[in-house]
Amino acid sequence: MEDVKSVYIHIPFCKTICSYCDFCKVFYHDKWVYEYLCCLEQEIEDIYNNEEIETIYIGGGTPSSLPIKHLKTLFSTLKIFHTSHLKEFTFECNINDITKELLEMLKNNHVNRLSIGIQSFQPEKLKHMGRCHTYVEAKEKIKLCKEMGFTNINIDLMYGFSFEDKKSIKDDLKKILSLKPTHISTYSLIIEEGTLLHLNKTPRVTEDEDAELYEVIRKMLKKERFTHYEISNFALKGYESLHNLGYWKNKEYYGFGLSASGYIDKVRYTNTYSLTKYLKNEYTGEKELLTMQDVMDNHLMLGFRLINGFNIHEFEEKYQVKLEKMYPIRPLLKNGDLILKKGNIFINPDKLYIMNEILLKMI
Repeated sequence: MEDVKSVYIHIPFCKTICSYCDFCKVFYHDKWVYEYLCCLEQEIEDIYNNEEIETIYIGGGTPSSLPIKHLKTLFSTLKIFHTSHLKEFTFECNINDITKELLEMLKNNHVNRLSIGIQSFQPEKLKHMGRCHTYVEAKEKIKLCKEMGFTNINIDLMYGFSFEDKKSIKDDLKKILSLKPTHISTYSLIIEEGTLLHLNKTPRVTEDEDAELYEVIRKMLKKERFTHYEISNFALKGYESLHNLGYWKNKEYYGFGLSASGYIDKVRYTNTYSLTKYLKNEYTGEKELLTMQDVMDNHLMLGFRLINGFNIHEFEEKYQVKLEKMYPIRPLLKNGDLILKKGNIFINPDKLYIMNEILLKMI
């Protein structure tokens, strides 16, 4: 069994439901939160195998929607983890929820990275997303975060609505950069079935327009010395997300909570999406035991999300096979889809936007 070093915790509660969100979420209800946290504690006690944990990520939903009394319960539960070597502890926040009291609670419980779902400052875009914050409010709240000692801050940016253009994306990026985050995650709008955007038949940009907006983002952030280290993620040097790098390097991790996914002992699993079942401690959902071919395919697909790809020697040592015998890499190196440099194989940066097409040629 691989030494598991990462934990994801899902908090499904939200005060409002964003129009684009297809993650597992429910409206906040105080009674449900208390019961949920009790069941979360039971799940962790049942499954956690006492490994030393290096990264924790609390996502949702909206973790910051929990009041202080419930956050105390949550952090008390998390003390079960062995964290003497904890390197990164991320907590997702909505701008509207950030207060000095919340930040003190997070600081006192060793959270050292905040991920803030701003998405945009464009009024029309915010209206379509069902969000309500202003640039002034964001500026004040992020200033407070820094005053409270949080130096590692991610900001989310979403793009891809039909009415967007290069000018509005540049305006959003300028405002986000003025907040001086250390990490920026960018998300091209996907209109998922069951979301309000899907029900309202909301149009999005064409694929060509999407590619142009992506290029604007890449160029602007490169100019501001952000390293483009994963297809959708940019960081100042030394601020790459350690937790997410674990996913992209195909490492095993725990997932606890409603709908949480995990990967343990070559088993990928997803917990139940039913709050009713979860509150009865019936948290198990789907499980899949991966074959060695599945594991290698995942290593390839996830590794190629990284701008520097993955090391061929490490791949071959881990799986005891030759990469070129398992996958048709030679023709893709020859036509320029892939690049081999200093032992790493990666997708040509000029072809990142057609990554899925390249992967289909290989798997």
